[in-house]
Amino acid sequence: MQIEAVAAEIVRPLRAEVLRPGQPAEQLVYEGDERSASRHWAASIDGRVVSVASVLREGHPREPRPGDWRLRGMASSADVRGQGLGSELLTRCVTYAREQNGARLWCNARIRAVGFYERAGFLVEGELFEIRSIGPHHLMSKAL
Repeated sequence: MQIEAVAAEIVRPLRAEVLRPGQPAEQLVYEGDERSASRHWAASIDGRVVSVASVLREGHPREPRPGDWRLRGMASSADVRGQGLGSELLTRCVTYAREQNGARLWCNARIRAVGFYERAGFLVEGELFEIRSIGPHHLMSKAL
């Protein structure tokens, strides 16, 4: 298994497969993907990308502050879930945001991922909300 920082286009096929199946290609390009400070991480096994995550500088949606970073596009292929790859990618994102003087990391977590983020120290903020064409989410954040 290999984990490395990659270009945004490398993470998009897994985003399509896991996070946005059947949606148009433009839905796979997230605002901020191409910013110079943004980082995309991919875990590969035998050359196949099986887990991805992205982190970018973006203000918290309710209470933006300097030092806010956003975690986006975390996804793992079904055949590798539960093997720790997501945790390793999350650690890489947290470390990178801290290295960039990040003070807080936030994300919109799907319901099935809330426990994963809570185990990593994230806290749920507010009520459940719906992201159109994707489903219910919780806003979560973690102090860095």
